[in-house]
Amino acid sequence: MNAPVPNLSRRQFIVGSSAVSAGLAIGLEFPAVIGSAQASTAQAAMPPEIGVWVMIQPNDTVIIRVVRSEMGQGTITGLAQLVAEELECDWKKITIDYPTPGESLKRKGVWGSFSTGGSRGIRTSEDYVRKGGAAARIMLVQAAANQWGVPAAECLASNSVISHQASGRTISYGKVAAAAAKLPVPDAKSIELKDPKRWKVIGKSMDRIDSLADKVTGKQVYAIDLQMPGMLVATIKECPVFGGKLKSFDASKVASMKGVKKVVQVSDTSVAVVADTFWQAKVAMDQLPIVWDEGANANVQQADILKRLEEGLNANETFVGNANGDFKKAASDASKKIEAKFFYPFLNHAPMEPMNATALWTADKCRAWVPTQDGEASLAAVIAASGLTADKCDVIKVNLGGGFGRRGAFQDYTTQVVNIAKQMPGTPIKLIWTREEDMTQGRYHPIMMCRMTGTFDDKKNLTGVHMRLSGQSILTAVRPAVVAQNKGMDPLVFQGVAKGGEHGISYDFPNLTIDHAMRNTHVPPGFWRGVNINQNAVFMECFMDELAEYAGMDPVEFRRKYSANYPRNLAVLNAVADRIGWTKPAPAGVFRGIAQQKSFGSFVAAACEISVTDGNKIKIHRIVAATDPGYAVNPAQIERQVSGSFVYGLSALFEEECTVKNGRIEQTNFDTFGSIRLRQMPKVETIIIQGGGKEWGGIGEPTISVAAPAVLNAYYRATGKRVRTVPLKNSGITLV
Repeated sequence: MNAPVPNLSRRQFIVGSSAVSAGLAIGLEFPAVIGSAQASTAQAAMPPEIGVWVMIQPNDTVIIRVVRSEMGQGTITGLAQLVAEELECDWKKITIDYPTPGESLKRKGVWGSFSTGGSRGIRTSEDYVRKGGAAARIMLVQAAANQWGVPAAECLASNSVISHQASGRTISYGKVAAAAAKLPVPDAKSIELKDPKRWKVIGKSMDRIDSLADKVTGKQVYAIDLQMPGMLVATIKECPVFGGKLKSFDASKVASMKGVKKVVQVSDTSVAVVADTFWQAKVAMDQLPIVWDEGANANVQQADILKRLEEGLNANETFVGNANGDFKKAASDASKKIEAKFFYPFLNHAPMEPMNATALWTADKCRAWVPTQDGEASLAAVIAASGLTADKCDVIKVNLGGGFGRRGAFQDYTTQVVNIAKQMPGTPIKLIWTREEDMTQGRYHPIMMCRMTGTFDDKKNLTGVHMRLSGQSILTAVRPAVVAQNKGMDPLVFQGVAKGGEHGISYDFPNLTIDHAMRNTHVPPGFWRGVNINQNAVFMECFMDELAEYAGMDPVEFRRKYSANYPRNLAVLNAVADRIGWTKPAPAGVFRGIAQQKSFGSFVAAACEISVTDGNKIKIHRIVAATDPGYAVNPAQIERQVSGSFVYGLSALFEEECTVKNGRIEQTNFDTFGSIRLRQMPKVETIIIQGGGKEWGGIGEPTISVAAPAVLNAYYRATGKRVRTVPLKNSGITLV
């Protein structure tokens, strides 16, 4: 018999009354079944909505709606700050609510994009969420003015209290919230936002809304922790060779094992075991006889992929992403030509929480509880897999145990759990991937080779630069329409070296050509934190040091020369050079490296000090990082994000690589896909520069890109050896 269908309201997944009264605390409650009458009562008891971003309770608790995802980066706190600034509310009485993408769909997308990736969480929503806060404030003030019978212009809002200066009357937000909710919402075009000089909340290091204590003690519920009445747990196995198929499996061999409820085919490439617990499902899966049709890709080896990339370095047909002048002429006229070949590998996202999701399917409804970076993408996957209409589907966002791009555009795990749940109607099914499945069924950082060429005249003046990229296109696999619009070119490949825009190149070179020989593989590519800026910064910034050396110039002075028309690039470059003491002698045995980049609308630079023993043991003594995102919403959180991005970037530099053998990924767990340790990681000295302007930049991804080239440049200065292949472990170089 099927278990009774839990009627779980989304409202049960937001902050409970105890959390509300606590102020800055958010928790997720997953209670037992409630009936439809109770759900209706709970819905009716919700506080009035003032605009679409704000709800206020009678006790003055402010509930700010957030649709972007929190993965530890602090986005929900930053977004709350943006709303609170214009709302003029009491920060100590704020909590948040996650609307669902289904609700947004019914209301014609009223909350905008749910996507959280590309460092877009704040920078692409700052305008409309601030206006949402301002609209709510205007409505609250008008409600108070109406109650007093005075012009709204005579009233002032501050710290969740509205005052009428002439009479001295005051009233709190909670007392007029119901009346304010009935007023028309001001037209966004008519709303004038605060001048940054008047900000009181934005730009301050406010405490995070999500509780650190709950994370440390294990109280916070992540998707993998989710429990429901009658829930069963599934684990899955996909064909280990990308492009292969499921040929057959023998369910009878495991059907009688303890806890096993069902073995189901999930797709033409995968099979799942459903059991009472994850461990029971895993043990059965390990013993399930499966026959795969691995297909032609089973013959693909790492060497085959590298050979294709090598060929691309000399290809005649390429996509040109940035060019000026005539590099071919500069090369033919050159007195000296310098070349360098680089390599950057496949990388897995490897979040600590493996892919998982929960779904409940019946003939007339499907809900999924998903740790997602994009609720709308998850909802689309649920609708497509469920066989139901959109109005019968919804997605409830649950806390993510890391994402780094894996849980955004890629919703394979969401599709899988719905396909399983459909075969067990009325039963909540939680799908959990094993670590091995997570490692071998990723959407990997694109593999890339690069040949850099610089030309000089007889006076050692730089006359041209050619950057030839050879490797994968993410957008060809994920968003082919964008590639089609660009006549077959993937513009994302040129992050950090593009012609202007949020990923614009940092230098003015005479006679420049940057092109891409597209060489796609059967290994699926994906948006890995920082994406293509990671390798492009290594290629460009390491080669800048090589060019500077031949020109007989200091690396910083050489960069300044070619960044003269990029003042914000110069600002971050100069900031790290000054802080690290670039022009002063380093301590004995210590060597410095530097790098800079523009990406995701932000300008970043890094300088480091390292020492090297035995030629291959690197110790990083200092890292200085400068970031100019335009506006700093929460400086303390920016410092944490920058530090975390260096951990991510340095782990990729020293330890991480995914390779292919017999068509499949070789690395299956953290014993073969490592990370740097706490003892190896120095403190990151963060410099925040607010360049202002109309452009808001990202934080979480840009500074990853400058970690690796700064260290590589310092390593050359220490040893005289240039390493152009990542990760360094393949060159016998370790971090101590």
